[in-house]
Amino acid sequence: MTDDVHAHGARSRAGGSAEPGGADEIEDARALEVELRAAAAAPASAAPASAAPAAAATDAPADLPADVPVDRQLEAILMIADQPQSLVALAAAVGAPVPVVRQAVDRLVADFDGVDGTVRRGFELREVGGGWRFYVRAELDAVVEQFVEAERPARLSQAALETLAVVAYKQPITRSQIAAIRAVNVDGVVRTLVARGLIEESFTDSETGAINYVTSELLLQQLGINSLDELPLISPLLEDGADGFGQTGRIPDGRV
Repeated sequence: MTDDVHAHGARSRAGGSAEPGGADEIEDARALEVELRAAAAAPASAAPASAAPAAAATDAPADLPADVPVDRQLEAILMIADQPQSLVALAAAVGAPVPVVRQAVDRLVADFDGVDGTVRRGFELREVGGGWRFYVRAELDAVVEQFVEAERPARLSQAALETLAVVAYKQPITRSQIAAIRAVNVDGVVRTLVARGLIEESFTDSETGAINYVTSELLLQQLGINSLDELPLISPLLEDGADGFGQTGRIPDGRV
């Protein structure tokens, strides 16, 4: 078709109709338009076929047998995870949509909990700190504690625990404010808590330059809770429950 179009064009330029818009020129223009449309449509129709295998290859993990269920993949990942994994992170790891991963996690939770006649495991899959992670069941804490007692790192001192409690219930808070509450110097204790990752610097006061501290995600994981709202109320433990640690009224439920 291209040769015919070129031939028609050559004849028109050499000895064809001298009148602009003659029959030969109109025919040549139509033929050229048809050819250009056909050429433009061909790559568009071929592109999805060549692109499809590449898209499929990026969805699945490398060197993974095709018959491995998503549930087993998630179980393997969570077994070695040292921190809670979000549904989005798990979905990216196994190359599956988030709704599919959500359903798989629900099945794992039910499986480990002994639902529908399965064996109830000594661990559970729990949502903590915005993600999912394996935890020992509460009724087996004593067994695990006895097993790891000899290898347990040095525990927090009483001073560190008290300082950590002050930060947890009064955050954001500065060192001077912590010291005022505890009536002792807390510089060393604060450094220890920061080094262990239990508290972290949040922001610096623009007027005083003092650093404000807050608890970290690691503390939530260690306590096995999702948010600070799950911390127990301290008011019932104090002589005057209405005062707490000098309650400022910021939190209406008595959590100071």
